[in-house]
Amino acid sequence: MGYLGRRIGKSQTTGNAAADGNGAGLLDLFSNGYFQRTGNVYNAPAILTAGLTATGGVISDYNTPPGAVYRAHIFISSGTFSVTAPGTFGDTIDYLLVAGGGGGGTQDVGGGGGAGGFLTSTGYSVLPGPYTVTIGAGGAGGSPGGPLNGDGADGGNSDFYPTPVSFPSPTYLRAVGGGGGGSGNQSNSGGAPGYNAARPGGSGGGGGWGAGAGASGTLGQGNSGGNGNGAPTGPSQSAGGGGGAGGPGGTNPSPNTTGGSGGSGSPSVYVYGPTSPVTYAAGGGGGGDGTGGSGGSSIGGAGGPVGNSGSNAVVSTGSGGGGAGGGSSSARGGSGSSGIVVVRYQIAQLTATAKATGGAISYYGGKTIHTFMSSGAFTAPTSFNETVEYVVIGGGGSGAKGYNQEYGASGAGAGTYRTNTTPLNNSGGGSPLVCPVTIGAGGAGIAGPNNSQIDGNPGSTTTLAFPSSIASPGGGRGSYPTTGGGRANGPGGSGGGASGRNPGVAGSPATGSPFPGTIGATPTSGWGHPGGPSAPSTDNAGGGGGGAGGNGGPTGGGPGNGGPGGVGIQLPATFRDPKSAVGAPGPTSPPVSGADTSGKYYVAGGGGGFGYSTTGSGGAGGGGAGGSATVGPTYGIGVPGVENTGSGGGAGGADGSTGYASGSGGSGIVIIAYPS
Repeated sequence: MGYLGRRIGKSQTTGNAAADGNGAGLLDLFSNGYFQRTGNVYNAPAILTAGLTATGGVISDYNTPPGAVYRAHIFISSGTFSVTAPGTFGDTIDYLLVAGGGGGGTQDVGGGGGAGGFLTSTGYSVLPGPYTVTIGAGGAGGSPGGPLNGDGADGGNSDFYPTPVSFPSPTYLRAVGGGGGGSGNQSNSGGAPGYNAARPGGSGGGGGWGAGAGASGTLGQGNSGGNGNGAPTGPSQSAGGGGGAGGPGGTNPSPNTTGGSGGSGSPSVYVYGPTSPVTYAAGGGGGGDGTGGSGGSSIGGAGGPVGNSGSNAVVSTGSGGGGAGGGSSSARGGSGSSGIVVVRYQIAQLTATAKATGGAISYYGGKTIHTFMSSGAFTAPTSFNETVEYVVIGGGGSGAKGYNQEYGASGAGAGTYRTNTTPLNNSGGGSPLVCPVTIGAGGAGIAGPNNSQIDGNPGSTTTLAFPSSIASPGGGRGSYPTTGGGRANGPGGSGGGASGRNPGVAGSPATGSPFPGTIGATPTSGWGHPGGPSAPSTDNAGGGGGGAGGNGGPTGGGPGNGGPGGVGIQLPATFRDPKSAVGAPGPTSPPVSGADTSGKYYVAGGGGGFGYSTTGSGGAGGGGAGGSATVGPTYGIGVPGVENTGSGGGAGGADGSTGYASGSGGSGIVIIAYPS
């Protein structure tokens, strides 16, 4: 027997007045077919796809008054948005592009980095086919004696366009990377005599102290940075804040020794809907000879106070890094954060509704999935009583930086990987159960100075505060070799590799019991593997960091071959939604019971080590490759781990006396699922 139309929500006598699928019923005339027998035949809750059919990014579905339902595709790393079929709501999308933020400056008192360009609009027409998505990287903070003479590096552009297409084109969208903060280096040219002006971008960087001028922003995408102030010599010195999408960077009048505040960011409702706006693209605060300027909208990096480095911007917001404070020859500018691209469009009314709130919500395989890429809270109402499945991954460590091609820095370890199921019962509770989620940041990459070797930074812990806290420590940092030889100084969720030049040094240990264990029964102390050892000879290469699925690789196979990062691990089947793009590529033939062979949905790979001849590859699952002396994806620069995979960053390379930056670790992630 056929039908046309069906009711969504409660009956008209029991529901409330809100036509949102949660209250009063409404008739869905897009649904038609045959009645299904009830009983043992399972009718999985799903989404009625009357809108576009598309894949790519992380999926977030939400209702908007008065009952429209939107699907957002969230890209925090480069990928492809693929349209496979047109929709009945029109073949247009709304978009948000945020470019990478600029790094903060240094060389005494540095300006704040400018935010990445903020570009948003509605009514962009799409056709079936692939669209390329490029996420702009955050600019590295300036370092004394670094490649930009103390200026912060510009952020990368974020792009969205049909494939193929030429640039420029009306269909080619580009958000311009944020400008780096200016420096106060008296020996540099440019800007006012003796001081570097900031760099223009989506939003402009703040000027360094003295007469450093703030840079301009891009029309329609951002604002200008603030000017630096203070006499070229003397005690009263401050730098300007970087511009933001919502306002210009601040300037404090001389002789104030407080850095200018970063420009404010701009909110968007495209990720989680109108009830949960998210702010992006804020400027970094300028450094001060007393107090650093505040970061814009609490997501831009704060400027450093006297003698201190600027702080990094909040990940995946396209915000600028903070400028360095004065009075220290080693203080560095903070790094800008990578950008984001969000594509959304209207779909038909949901046939399933979330029983809880928090994160990006999607539906797959009869489950409701909450994905947290940034900190927030999972909130269960008083009626909630479900067995939930979770994945909690700590932030990956960053690779070490070397400065001499004969000494091998090592790659970093991945953050701890934990997964399990647990009952969560709030039925009969007097109030909603709020479970805070804290996403661990990846360890910041090491930018300079050139003639130094520096250990990486460990990743931060990710926590999910169910009634008992579930914590996944961050990954171990990479190590640099001492003058006496190799060493390992990076324990963590997975350990960092051992540096080269000293035979037989073991990699750093991991936290908890090693893989494989039992799927679905992760030890309470978490998953992890040790980093790779140094070569059995005096090889000038570093070991790879450990991954959730395997040890970091040893150096060897020939002089100067860097160790590969340890392989990551595939997410449980519950979270392998083909529409979504959580995780990174992995092997297609994993030796793990229960894993598929798609080569997708991998997380927590280790970072590759430095190699004089051959760079160490990043571990499958998002680990960054190491740099080298003569070869590598970006010459000598270590590749960062993929954001929201908890993967380790690659070691920085070296060429003679020149050292290159190491890769940052990827931030962690929390994913929660329960029956719809």
